[in-house]
Amino acid sequence: MAQCLGQVFSKDKTFRPRKRFEPGTQRFELYKRAQASLKSGLDLRKVVQLPDGENINDWIAVHVVDFFNRINLIYGTVSEFCTEKSCPIMSGGPRYEYRWQDGDQYKRPTKLPALIYMNLLMNWIESLINNEDIFPTRVGVPFPKNFQQKEMTERICH
Repeated sequence: MAQCLGQVFSKDKTFRPRKRFEPGTQRFELYKRAQASLKSGLDLRKVVQLPDGENINDWIAVHVVDFFNRINLIYGTVSEFCTEKSCPIMSGGPRYEYRWQDGDQYKRPTKLPALIYMNLLMNWIESLINNEDIFPTRVGVPFPKNFQQKEMTERICH
């Protein structure tokens, strides 16, 4: 049983390669702090609190990428059990159905099997994270002025 669970929850079973921070960079140091804080205790307010002297945008970006990696790991674990036949709809239980619309290939909200929906979603999120105009990774390149504002969310989502 333990061996079976070890296979199911293997860190090697990810949907796509895990995003990594370059060792020696400020983001890598923030990532290490975030990881340490998640294992340090139960006070969630302290866990997510911006460390003294750090840039809030860098801190948010690190957590967005870390969240993506965690979801990617979970999805990679369950994706082999969810086929187009076994999961014909992307849903959140019997009351909620999610439909995909990207304005390009899918002009209208479209019912898709969960596997296809999740592939599209993870590709879309990855493209945003890799977009240097939204998530700059080079030292000295600033985040967009509206990185934390509603307008940025609207630009990304529409």
